Amino acid sequence: MESNEPKKMRDHREIGQALDLFSFQEIAPGAPFWHNNGMIIFKELEKWLREEMDRTGYEEVSTPIMVKQEVFEKSGHWQFFKDNMFYFTNPRDDKEKMILKPMNCPESSYIFNSRVRSYKDLPLRLAEIGRLHRNELSGTLGGMFRVRQITMDDAHTYAMPNQVKKEMVAIIGVIDKFYAMFDLKPTYILATRPEKALGLKSDWDKAEKSLSDALKDAGKEFKIAEGEGAFYGPKIEAHLIDSQGRDWQMATEQLDLVMLPKQFETYYVAKDGSKKLPWVIHRAFFGSFERFIGMLLEHTDGRLPLWLSPVQAEIMSIAESHAKYAKQIAKKLSTKGIRTKLNIGNDTIGKKIREAELRHVPYILIVGEKEIAAKTVSARYYKTKESQTLPVKDLVKKLLAEIKNKTF
Repeated sequence: MESNEPKKMRDHREIGQALDLFSFQEIAPGAPFWHNNGMIIFKELEKWLREEMDRTGYEEVSTPIMVKQEVFEKSGHWQFFKDNMFYFTNPRDDKEKMILKPMNCPESSYIFNSRVRSYKDLPLRLAEIGRLHRNELSGTLGGMFRVRQITMDDAHTYAMPNQVKKEMVAIIGVIDKFYAMFDLKPTYILATRPEKALGLKSDWDKAEKSLSDALKDAGKEFKIAEGEGAFYGPKIEAHLIDSQGRDWQMATEQLDLVMLPKQFETYYVAKDGSKKLPWVIHRAFFGSFERFIGMLLEHTDGRLPLWLSPVQAEIMSIAESHAKYAKQIAKKLSTKGIRTKLNIGNDTIGKKIREAELRHVPYILIVGEKEIAAKTVSARYYKTKESQTLPVKDLVKKLLAEIKNKTF
């Protein structure tokens, strides 16, 4: 009888080493060194994100990684977040205090303020895949889950109050869509005003009601986390339960009526010609690339979906005489954009299969005399362990469809 107990999974750091995704080195505590295989995963996530941003009307921006301390003094981060920042005095100018940015938020306001904005420009959705640095205590660092160098899929939407609910409901829809690709269903929490916070309680009340209304309009049940909001605004947290039954906070959506609008005076010109403050939505779908990838590796035990797998298919020959045919198939797959590894070495086919399985290659393709004669391939899918013999063109069609549909 099969046990209901969850299967013990490996630590994501072990999986990352086994699949040659990333490593951690003593010279950079809390900062991953991404290897080529890991960068493939990273780039595929970026590709999905950029396609989604293009589809939903975001403008991608990039802001400096190092800025003057005054930026974060104005935002309030210096007051509330100073211990988590890396900062220094310019050795060539002791009056210039600089910070490695720990978040993207304040800098988006400088792009907003770079010219006069009209109500016709709103909602203005500014997205940034930003590299950030946070001075986490060395004793708290833990693989991808607690790092000092972090990559955020941030966006800041500047909107009129009457546009905000529609924007937030749309973001919740994308969160659901993204995690559904991994058979994960988010649950939602509304985190409210903390004890130490910027702004008037009346602003917070408006923001909390707007988030609550958006969750209700999206048809979501949610719990309240009293006092767990950011210092500048309440937030929606998307929580996931992984294959081990662990709870992860991943995507977030915050509503800011205080920091970016008021502290940075991000006005727009209303229809009547008056100056108005926008409401600003902060959002991240992944939470961070590092944390999401670490969670996904442990959730899947390294058996990533085809579209994210560094090697999507490995073609292997049974004997040396089959190598030429294997090369032809590998070329056809690679030409179609399928990430393919060719294995025509002298090892036994059994050893080749075992090694590919250890590397969690989704499709193991085997060719021998029968396949050459019939112009087919024997394809073995790593999740079902089932094999089927297919014409090469049908195999290509099958793989491309699965990649496009992002089947899990």
